[in-house]
Amino acid sequence: DVMSLDKRFKYKIGNTPIVRLYRGTLWAEGPAWNGAGRYLVWSDIPNDEILRWAEEDGHVGRRFRFPSNNANGNTFDYQGRQISLCHGTRNVIRYEHDGKITVLADRSPDGKEFNAPNDGMVHPDGWLLFTDPGYGGLMEYEGHRLPASAKSLQPIQKEAVYRIDAPGKLEKVADEPAKPNGLCFSPDFKKVYVADTGITHYPNAKSGIWVYDVDGQRLKNPRLFASAEYKGKTGFADGIRCDEDGNVWAGMGWAGEGYDGVHCYHPDGTRIGVIRMPEIISNVCFGGAKRNRLFMTGSQSLYAVYVETRGGTLT
Repeated sequence: DVMSLDKRFKYKIGNTPIVRLYRGTLWAEGPAWNGAGRYLVWSDIPNDEILRWAEEDGHVGRRFRFPSNNANGNTFDYQGRQISLCHGTRNVIRYEHDGKITVLADRSPDGKEFNAPNDGMVHPDGWLLFTDPGYGGLMEYEGHRLPASAKSLQPIQKEAVYRIDAPGKLEKVADEPAKPNGLCFSPDFKKVYVADTGITHYPNAKSGIWVYDVDGQRLKNPRLFASAEYKGKTGFADGIRCDEDGNVWAGMGWAGEGYDGVHCYHPDGTRIGVIRMPEIISNVCFGGAKRNRLFMTGSQSLYAVYVETRGGTLT
């Protein structure tokens, strides 16, 4: 159900249901909306595939991309090309319109392999931000466990946020928070929000969402934007998106009933609304003909609900 916690949460529509569009994935992630094609893609990481849901008739196509290299996050650039962040091959790839695949990045600027790229978002100027927290390199279930991580369960290099300007041309732009995971731009592209899932491996990490100021192509002034604690429970935020009013909608989980779902944060960091769900929500995106439908990837399901706002960015 959709709950208002603050009078500023004006996005609940009283007569619209939360709909399960699909059930049957092992671990769903990475929803991304293609407006021109009127379809949504999302990942089933352990099954090594990307699925496709068509708005026109609700049809779900399994193995839209297969193998997907255990892709996690997906997004589309401003030319409509799909970009995927792959655990299995530890790289960032782009699907060209002619069917070819372009590798945008497979090593960090210092020449080391990535841990396991996770989530990404494209700026209107063409550059891409992505996170590299490393989960796919720590387990066979979602990628390939790296030998160096077999005993320590630590990534092979410091988790970070990177910027890609062109294939093979990239720069590290942030190495905090502890484990950068989901990320999104604000509607005016002046801020970047980054979810921190560091509590999965670092006892002293703070569970929450960070925010950076965008200065040209660089990120500055990192600070904690919002806490993930809610009613005495602390899980963490995973995938996040902004709406047109600048609110941050975060897929939340790992804390049980009453917590798992989607939490909506006002631009001042206050939690103003919660969508309680029966599954952990790994990620979200806005889509549909009016971009007023919130798609949510649950553990084994894809859900959607109409809200009284629109997505603040393209995907």
